[in-house]
Amino acid sequence: MTDRRRHVHPGAPGLPGCGSLPSRPRVTVVGGGIAGLAAATGLAERGVAVDLVEAQGYLGGRVGGWTEHRDGAELAMNRGFHAFFRQYYNLRALLRRVDPQLRMLVPVDDYPLIDGAGRRDSFRGLPRTPPWNALAFALRSPTFRLGDLARIDARAAAPLAAVSVPGIYRRLDHVDADTFLKGINFPESARHLAFEVFSRSFFAEPAQLSAAELATMFHIYFLGSSEGLIFDVANANFNVALWDPLRQYLQDRGVRVHLGTPVRQVTADKAGAFRIVTESGDRFEADAVVLALDVDGLRRVIDASPGLGDDPWRTRIRQLRTAPPFVVDRLWLDRPVHRDRPAFLGTSGHQPLDNISVPERYEQEGAAWARRHGGSVVELHSYATASDWSPRQAAAQLHQLYPETAGAGVVHERVLVRSDCPLFAPGTYARRPTVTTPQPGLVLAGDAIRIDLPVALMERAATTGFSAANHLLQSWRLAGHELCTVPTRGRSALLRSLAERHGARRQ
Repeated sequence: MTDRRRHVHPGAPGLPGCGSLPSRPRVTVVGGGIAGLAAATGLAERGVAVDLVEAQGYLGGRVGGWTEHRDGAELAMNRGFHAFFRQYYNLRALLRRVDPQLRMLVPVDDYPLIDGAGRRDSFRGLPRTPPWNALAFALRSPTFRLGDLARIDARAAAPLAAVSVPGIYRRLDHVDADTFLKGINFPESARHLAFEVFSRSFFAEPAQLSAAELATMFHIYFLGSSEGLIFDVANANFNVALWDPLRQYLQDRGVRVHLGTPVRQVTADKAGAFRIVTESGDRFEADAVVLALDVDGLRRVIDASPGLGDDPWRTRIRQLRTAPPFVVDRLWLDRPVHRDRPAFLGTSGHQPLDNISVPERYEQEGAAWARRHGGSVVELHSYATASDWSPRQAAAQLHQLYPETAGAGVVHERVLVRSDCPLFAPGTYARRPTVTTPQPGLVLAGDAIRIDLPVALMERAATTGFSAANHLLQSWRLAGHELCTVPTRGRSALLRSLAERHGARRQ
């Protein structure tokens, strides 16, 4: 919250709680990931009765954590590395409910990037003020030479530095990120090392990602915010550091949490009351419903609930797509990696490996295991994987980058393969479902859901969750919650003018 130009979106005024209402509203929140937790929090804090229903046996969704028992050992496990950037205002506001000081997060000093030729980029020591942060990053990068600046088509590149939301989607959503970067003459080596890291954060190749989504990411992390590029990470496995404390916070406010309870169907009667039916046949009655599900889960529930919404809306749900599979390969090794290995290393040109994290550098469970066994906990991440992916291929890249691991024995290994992240393909923004729906009392939340604000990834999940709660609260004349984002348009008037002229010329 250090950027004075951050944008505050006030919550709608209203009653402070349900005490003045004729009856206490009841809401079922389906999905216990970040979006569902934010929605449940926003509702419960105004006195709404909430049932939070989650299919898995843990909270947090793709940021969930749990304990596995292997060969007599208890092993902390999760879905992989997640960076909590300082400009994730709404996600951090959610976590501040359990600790205003955010002591469950610790900073990562740097997250270097390395390409197949051994060239390294670093985010350490960059200025925080746009556009000098991006300029300094480019000029000190071994993949970006001073002459490259002169070859960039400044007019065509202006939208990168003059992002406005949702305007950027009208300008660039029709083209893919790879084509756009080639079209502005962005140097190929720098494109692979820097921009590919952003695109693959969406678990997609640049050719599959909307250029508007890439530009929005550039705005959030570089030219739209002065929060800096260094992020925080959870200091323990996600369930311990984040979600168990938040679950207790919610339960203290009357939220009933139901884990291991997948929902099959949602129906609404003529009076507007909802019935939520689980796979086991249990039922919840509610005045409103928040569907905070991943793409496949949302499609399954809507397909099984033919009375909800209208045909055009249901078609938009069916058209949602998921990104290619990603793989998390966590290794417990019998010898340590070198002391100077960073907590997180991004890679390019080391297929199929996209990054390496060393959880013992930041997670208390990993650190404890490493101390007891004299080894290391290492995690390999591969995004947009092909069907022939194998642990051997990723391990070979690990051994090349961290040679000391080549002779290490694997004490434990856990491989997760998942395909549940949304795909933001070119031309899809306008037809993505939004928080509000044609069905009164039914709202959506999640990182696949469109919201016309400069947010992405975990922050989009948190923002849509609070927005879903706000929409329902407003229907009962209850006060909404404030949201905060990076500025909704580029900071430079000159660059905005160039972008507008370029857009007019294209039309």
